[in-house]
Amino acid sequence: MSVELKVPSVGESITEVQIGDWLKGAGDAVRADEGVVVIETDKVTVELPAPSAGVVTKMLKKKGDKAMVGETIGYMEAGAAAPAKAEAKPAPKAEAPAAAAKGAEKSTEKSAEKSGEKIVMPAAARELAQRGLDATQVAASGPGGRLLKEDVLKHTSAPAAPAAAAPAPATPKVQVLAGAREEQIVPLTPMRKRIAERLVQAQHTAAILSTFNEIDMTNAMALRKQHQERFVEKYKVKLGFMSLFVRATIDALRMYPQVNAEIRGDAVVYKNYCDVGIAVGGGKGLVVPILRNAERLGFAEIELAIADLAKKAQDNKLSLDELTGGTFTISNGGIYGSLLSTPILNPPQSGILGLHAIQDRPIALNGQVVIRPMMYVALSYDHRIIDGREAVSFLKRIKECMEDPARMLLEI
Repeated sequence: MSVELKVPSVGESITEVQIGDWLKGAGDAVRADEGVVVIETDKVTVELPAPSAGVVTKMLKKKGDKAMVGETIGYMEAGAAAPAKAEAKPAPKAEAPAAAAKGAEKSTEKSAEKSGEKIVMPAAARELAQRGLDATQVAASGPGGRLLKEDVLKHTSAPAAPAAAAPAPATPKVQVLAGAREEQIVPLTPMRKRIAERLVQAQHTAAILSTFNEIDMTNAMALRKQHQERFVEKYKVKLGFMSLFVRATIDALRMYPQVNAEIRGDAVVYKNYCDVGIAVGGGKGLVVPILRNAERLGFAEIELAIADLAKKAQDNKLSLDELTGGTFTISNGGIYGSLLSTPILNPPQSGILGLHAIQDRPIALNGQVVIRPMMYVALSYDHRIIDGREAVSFLKRIKECMEDPARMLLEI
C-alpha cells in the first residue's frame, strides 16, 4: 500500500519549511517511526518519521527545496521489503584533484616551453609585483627556463648592468602559473536566516548599551572542587560554573526586575518568572534553548537541564517550545577562548549576560599584588527601559554572588 510522506506541522506560525538531508533514498527499507528526511524551519530542525515500516519509493523534493506544511514530499510502500541490490562494480578510479591540478600545470608548462614563453613561478610573480619589476628584466635559472623567486632576489641584489649598444632582443612571451582559486556557494539555512534577521532587528530597534565588570573566581572554584565528588555521586552530573551563574543571575533579576522585563508596544511588561536562555552551539549553529521557571530549579536540576538541552542542540532535536519565550539570556563565549565581548540582545528580551574565559591575572588585594583567576563579564541591555545605574548594579550583584556563593543561599 502506497503511503504519502507529508510535511508535518512544526509550529502555529510556520507554514513553509525547507527540505534538508534525505536520510533514506528510493529503495531503502525503513522501520516505523524511523527518520526519513530532515525538515528545516527558521526555528527548529526536525526529522519526518516513517508512518509505518516499508520501503521508500519516491522523493518529490530534493535538499534545499521549499515545501508547505501538509504538502506531500515523497512516497513509501508500507510493508514492502527492500529489493536485493546488485553487486556494485568498482567505479573507475578518479584522478585526485591535486594530481589533476599538477598534471594540468605540467601540461601548461610543456606547451609554454615549446612556444618559447618564459614560465614565471607563483612565488616569483609575487616578488616581481612587490618590487615593480617585469619578468622580462630578470634572467631565469630554473629548469625549462622557469623564473624562480631566487632569480628575482638575485636580480634585485645585483649591481645594475651597463647599457649595451646592441639592439635589445625581441621580448619573449610571459606566462604566470597560479594555483587554483575556488569559491563555494552554500545557501543560508532557514535557522541561519532567522538568526541574522533577529540580530539585525535588535540593532535597529533597541538602544543597546554594554557595561562590564570582572569576577574573582577563587571561591567559586574552591566550592566546586570541594563538593564535586559528592555532587557527581548523588546527581550523576558535574557541578559547573553555569549553574552558579544562573542562580546568581536569578538573584540579580529579582533585585532589578527591569532587566527581566520587555517593551511591548507602549508598555513595559514585568515578569515574576525567569525563563533563562542558555546560548549553546548546535549542529546547525548557535541556538538558545530555555530553562523554564529557572527560579524554581536547584543547582543539580539546572546542570541536568543544561546537559539535556545541549545534547538535543547537537543532535538537532530541540523542539519549538524549547527555543521560544525566554526572558533573559546567558552566553558563555569563554568556552571558545573569548576574553571580552559585547553580546547582542535576543529580542524582545532587554538583557543578555556575556561570560568569558577565566585567566590568572595580577590584582591588588588588601594592599598587595596577588595572582587570582579572573573572569570578565559583560551585560548588554536595552537603555530604553534599563538605566545605567540598574545595569551596573545588576552586574555588581552577580559579581558579589559569584565571589561569595553563600550569599545566594542566605539571600543577603
